[in-house]
Amino acid sequence: MLFSKQQKLEVVIGADSSVWGEISSKGTVRIDGALEGSVTADCLIIGTKGVVTGDVAVRQIIVGGRIIGNIRATEGVDIQHTGNVCGDIFSVRFCITEGGIFDGRSSMLRTKEISYKENEAIAEMA
Repeated sequence: MLFSKQQKLEVVIGADSSVWGEISSKGTVRIDGALEGSVTADCLIIGTKGVVTGDVAVRQIIVGGRIIGNIRATEGVDIQHTGNVCGDIFSVRFCITEGGIFDGRSSMLRTKEISYKENEAIAEMA
């Protein structure tokens, strides 16, 4: 795992669940089911069977499943060997494990350029 300081798990969407709407959390969000909507959180973990359709603004993200949407991460993006990202990535660090799929553009930015602030992140995604 690329990241060491994760907040406690606040939101879990189980493998047999589907959610439509926006999620905003100051902790970690784990998605093993399906989410159609945006996510603003400290950390987002998408499990191997998880699917997110929407934009994401986080401090860090680990993608083991699929995301269709843009990612803004102030610390880093980790696409695992089962991960699939279709969208643009704006981050300070970006890692793709062999076998991971990325279809989009990436911009490696300084932290100040993409500072994670919950209210600003939500406004940018609107």
